[in-house]
Amino acid sequence: MKLPRDVNGVEAARALKRLGFTAMRQTGSHLILRREGRTVVVPLHKPLKPGTLKGIIEQAGMTVERFVENL
Repeated sequence: MKLPRDVNGVEAARALKRLGFTAMRQTGSHLILRREGRTVVVPLHKPLKPGTLKGIIEQAGMTVERFVENL
């Protein structure tokens, strides 16, 4: 599955929260989420570049399909 091109940081953070991540803190425009020892940093920019979105998904340890289902 291809990465979506129109995802912003708020939408990505919302999808991760649906997958069980909780917000730990926010430093500037970067939100730090954590679940079971995994830490994910989401920049609250719009739109996220494809490489940045791919990195967020990899940090979360998910597949693109599972992430897109929760958008």
